[in-house]
Amino acid sequence: MTNRTMAIVAYITLIGWVISYVSYRNSDDKSPFVRYHLGQALGVMIFSILLSVAIGILAGIVPALATVLYIVSLVPLVFMLLGIITASNNAERPIPLIGKFVEGKFSL
Repeated sequence: MTNRTMAIVAYITLIGWVISYVSYRNSDDKSPFVRYHLGQALGVMIFSILLSVAIGILAGIVPALATVLYIVSLVPLVFMLLGIITASNNAERPIPLIGKFVEGKFSL
């Protein structure tokens, strides 16, 4: 897999992230580009899980907000799409809102 492909696949579900991570670990060229996008994708996935838990709790407490919370739950999907677009353009830009926070937090 090329570095660009590994970076793009990292954003596509947890299985895609694992595939990219294993390919990155087995490659001779440890590209900082792929490492950057692996970290960003992992940050988006962790954010998605935390957001899902928070939305589940809030929807249980205030059922009237369920529709609004459903729309908010689409935010991680938008972040993943932005990450895929950034990776396909061979750029290392952080994901909006959470990208700077997770930058350099994971040792991959």
